[in-house]
Amino acid sequence: MTYRPKDTQERILHRLKIAKGHLQKVIQMVESGHYCIDVIHQSQAVQQALKEADGVVLENHLQTCVVDHIKNGEANESIQEIMNVFKKSK
Repeated sequence: MTYRPKDTQERILHRLKIAKGHLQKVIQMVESGHYCIDVIHQSQAVQQALKEADGVVLENHLQTCVVDHIKNGEANESIQEIMNVFKKSK
């Protein structure tokens, strides 16, 4: 289990709830036949909210898990793990 300070956990959840709200709006817009460009704009808001949540999670990971890995002589493994995440996102 990863350690997340309460404020970090709240920041992550806040951003995810924003994304959830935007996604619900996208679904409603598609069901109602809204203009395609408007749907895309709302979808982009979902993606941005998720990126922001990912950023907070990554920041926490770097400040906690990665620091612990470096202290334990596992820096290369930790770096590779992070690089693999970014390779998947392309």
